[in-house]
Amino acid sequence: MKLNYTHLRAFWAVAHEGNLTRAAERLGVSQSAISTQVQTLEDRLGQPLFDRRGRGLHLTEAGRIALGHADVVFDAGEELVATLAGQDGPRQVLRVGALATLSRNFQMQFLRPVLGREGTEVILRSGSLSELLDALEAHRLDVVLLNTPPPRDAATPWVVHPIDDQPVSLVGAPARAGRGRDLVTLLNEEPLVLPTVESSLRAGFDRLTDRLGITPRIVAEADDMAMLRLLARADIGLAVVPPIVVRDELEAGRLVELADLDGVREAFAAITLARRFPNALLQELL
Repeated sequence: MKLNYTHLRAFWAVAHEGNLTRAAERLGVSQSAISTQVQTLEDRLGQPLFDRRGRGLHLTEAGRIALGHADVVFDAGEELVATLAGQDGPRQVLRVGALATLSRNFQMQFLRPVLGREGTEVILRSGSLSELLDALEAHRLDVVLLNTPPPRDAATPWVVHPIDDQPVSLVGAPARAGRGRDLVTLLNEEPLVLPTVESSLRAGFDRLTDRLGITPRIVAEADDMAMLRLLARADIGLAVVPPIVVRDELEAGRLVELADLDGVREAFAAITLARRFPNALLQELL
């Protein structure tokens, strides 16, 4: 079944405008022509794309799926024109996905060179690993930022770019510092706030405590770095985090770094697909 892209663009315009008249004005054709093209596309796909209630047009489930694909198609067309023209178009767009649990400070540090630049737009989306990799494969994202390696085999198209490797420390409220205690004493005496067991950071911490023969007293676990920061600020216990996560609190003196966790580090990576015309902004960042 061949797809008529004129019909797809008519549907795409109606879906975004929410109105046949505005869509017709946008494409410079008559309203009846738009209506006919959408109807023809629905016949070809075998699914209604709009629920027509009175004068309103509401996307059906099939319509939402079709719109997602149409957005990819026409965004790719605009990207193609801009890329082959040397990126001299009115703006450059970088679509970035990041794990919902990833440090915001790290994301800002990675993207800072292009944030706020004239003619540049950065679109940030967060989600689960599977959601982000699906969006990357569908070209809805240019890059995915992770702190855990994605599943990969010989048939997997991902390209992994190591970005940074951060030390991990015990961080807590100033009241818990000042007694000159070493790492082993801190781990034995203080309550701890830890990343959840699914994280690579937690795996490194568990290896450290096993090597030292310590059974830590865990009072809270969280899979979100922002929550770990808040728990540390609330003095629930000492948090196991990379210092970059709590950089602002360390600089302001609300938290202090009590000990470095020897051998425990958090690795950050950017995941991309091999592309013939890679995004120039992404190339610059990588």
